[in-house]
Amino acid sequence: MSNVPVDRAGASLDRAARLGERLERARAGDRDALDEVVRELNPLLWRVARAQGLALEEAADVVQTTWLELVRGLHTIRSSSALTAWLVTTTRRESWRVRGLTQRQTPHDAATLESSPDPDPGPAELLLSEERDRALWQHVARLPERCRALLRIVAHVDRPDYTVVAEALGMPRGSIGPTRGRCLAKLREMLAADSTWSPT
Repeated sequence: MSNVPVDRAGASLDRAARLGERLERARAGDRDALDEVVRELNPLLWRVARAQGLALEEAADVVQTTWLELVRGLHTIRSSSALTAWLVTTTRRESWRVRGLTQRQTPHDAATLESSPDPDPGPAELLLSEERDRALWQHVARLPERCRALLRIVAHVDRPDYTVVAEALGMPRGSIGPTRGRCLAKLREMLAADSTWSPT
């Protein structure tokens, strides 16, 4: 029997352990430990930024901003898996902000703008969307930590690279899909049991 899956699982667990140890050292003021975290997770953050349609220079700025935000909020991160999810979420939100600025700075023909429908939802739609999101993530917060970390990553990354996600979370690559399915099934059960939940 081949032991390749076992080896991969061991490597993923080793990486999760390394991230956890480096996170604690970084909190204690060890700058080298923070540099090691950057080397481990920087490729993932680049993929996240580029997946949002940013140019290379824009992606570089976004990733740098994300690391600066981590330094400011280092003591608020609970675990190595939460660290990865936090970095992915921060990178994507900053990517949206930068992309929005770029789009606003791009000149448009006045006639085209006048004839185009307003793409933004109205206040009522925004309120309903925010309420749905808040209710959804309240249920996500009740899931086990591994489910929470995994769903936050796959929810905030277009076409996530399962190899990178597996290494970041310390999980075998082949278990990402089945684990995601089980987590989503549990989430659907929780939402179905919530009489106040409405997906629309």
